Amino acid sequence: MSADVRTDDGGRGRWNHNVHYHRVVLDAVPAGARTALDVGCGEGTLARRLRERVPEVTGVDLHGPSLAAARAAGGDVAWVEGDVLTHPFAPASFDVVASVATLHHQDARAGLLRLAELVRPGGRLAVVGLARVSSPLDLPYEAAGLLMSPVARRRRGYWEHPSPTVWPPPATYAEMRALVRELLPGARYRRHVYWRWSAVWTRPPA
Repeated sequence: MSADVRTDDGGRGRWNHNVHYHRVVLDAVPAGARTALDVGCGEGTLARRLRERVPEVTGVDLHGPSLAAARAAGGDVAWVEGDVLTHPFAPASFDVVASVATLHHQDARAGLLRLAELVRPGGRLAVVGLARVSSPLDLPYEAAGLLMSPVARRRRGYWEHPSPTVWPPPATYAEMRALVRELLPGARYRRHVYWRWSAVWTRPPA
């Protein structure tokens, strides 16, 4: 079992389990995308990478100190301090909506529905999330993560981001897989090592 995506740290020397899966989002950007939203953008590492291929990028986060670091780093991104569930983004506003390690901080059903609502017809939602073990089927991924993470840390170093964390995640992998299938018909759900799952969904054209 491999780590299943190419590592991507934006060339800034940062690596952790979230940064490792930024490539899931970057590979999901549809051709011709003009607008993108990074939900739970933190210090802006992913948002700046999105800006390299999408002309208009917005990063939204509740954590003021992280956003201050994002603004200080620049990158021609619009930084918004707020909650994506309540901030007045108009429905169907973005060609790409990304969420990495954010969904477990909120009600998962409400969060997925809100993220999907913000995607334009033909646009794409890419979510990388955390969940809890609930089945023996999860154990090979857990074992792989425990074996591979120390090796990656020694080789790459490990960036401890300053954003708030939630552990353990409230939902199980099985619950998140079922929720994705219910709310995002046709989405590609994948289980990853490093304690992550992902879902990529294309909103049907109008």
